[in-house]
Amino acid sequence: MTRSDRKTRPESWALGAAVLLALPFLRPPTAEAQEAASAPYDSLGTIEVTDDRFRDLIPEDSRLEILASGFEWTEGPVWWPDRQTVLFSDIPRNTVFAWTEDGGLEPFLKPSGYTGTDAFTGQEPGSNGLIFDDEGRLLLCQHGDRRVARLNDDQTFETLASSYEGKRLNSPNDAVFKSDGSLYFTDPPYGLPQNVDDPGKELPFQGVYRLAPDGTLTLLTDQMTRPNGIAFSPDESTLYVANSDPERAIWMAFPVKDDGTLGEGEVFADVTDRVGREKGLPDGMAVDTDGNLFATGPGGVLIFAPDGTHLGTLKTGEATANCAFGGDDGTVLYVTADMHFCRIQTATKGLGFDD
Repeated sequence: MTRSDRKTRPESWALGAAVLLALPFLRPPTAEAQEAASAPYDSLGTIEVTDDRFRDLIPEDSRLEILASGFEWTEGPVWWPDRQTVLFSDIPRNTVFAWTEDGGLEPFLKPSGYTGTDAFTGQEPGSNGLIFDDEGRLLLCQHGDRRVARLNDDQTFETLASSYEGKRLNSPNDAVFKSDGSLYFTDPPYGLPQNVDDPGKELPFQGVYRLAPDGTLTLLTDQMTRPNGIAFSPDESTLYVANSDPERAIWMAFPVKDDGTLGEGEVFADVTDRVGREKGLPDGMAVDTDGNLFATGPGGVLIFAPDGTHLGTLKTGEATANCAFGGDDGTVLYVTADMHFCRIQTATKGLGFDD
């Protein structure tokens, strides 16, 4: 999602090659960091229950805790199990931050999404969605560089996808792996300096793609105006894609064919009537082991049952960009909400934590 319904601040960026700024998990936390991490956290927002099944997922005493604040626009949280760390993007700052329970917050990677030497004239140069592959390597959806890239051990980026049929991608936004190793990702225009009207935009559409393990890039659909967050159902028979268009604020559900392509999709949920009344648009999402969808959108994090019933909302009061399960057992939901990075304890478990 773009930052259109929140404060904006024009900035210029002139950044060079990828450099790791800090690796907090390679050194013991300071006494100050330990004290800050153990202090009680402030709460954000309220909880709205619209269906009794909600309490099977969010305990009555759970609250959304603010772990860190003061960012420009947070996105793309991902749990790093090898390091017991959460990484997330601050797109305008072109930075990935790392947070640990004991060590607190540290910068992790800058630049994260734009590595050029010329000034970046737009507002969203950095990385957006972050994801680890099955070898534990970090992949980034890079707005400024207009590609999906992998961070190598030597701290350089390796391009995985940057063009389709000879034309540059718009600005890859969010991604999810299928169990066969294919990477599915969305490509709206939000990282382009002038968005959809940018003169450098080469593709006449906003696409959803599949990157096969052999590097073949397939366009799955070009019919969504602003494809954004993306997630699979537990059995991978359905691909959910958020559409962050205020004129059609929906989540689509696409049947996944045996060859990995998509059948004709249908609207899973429609919140267009909430746009303008509550902050945010359909954006990132996470799925639990029972197929419940935790989807950021107008109002905060909307929770849907697999049948599309809206069970309730973690009402942040902010434009909320993304969420991801993590923690030792996958029961903690981490949430990026505008300038805040938050978490809430759930009674469920994210996909991938039941293995």
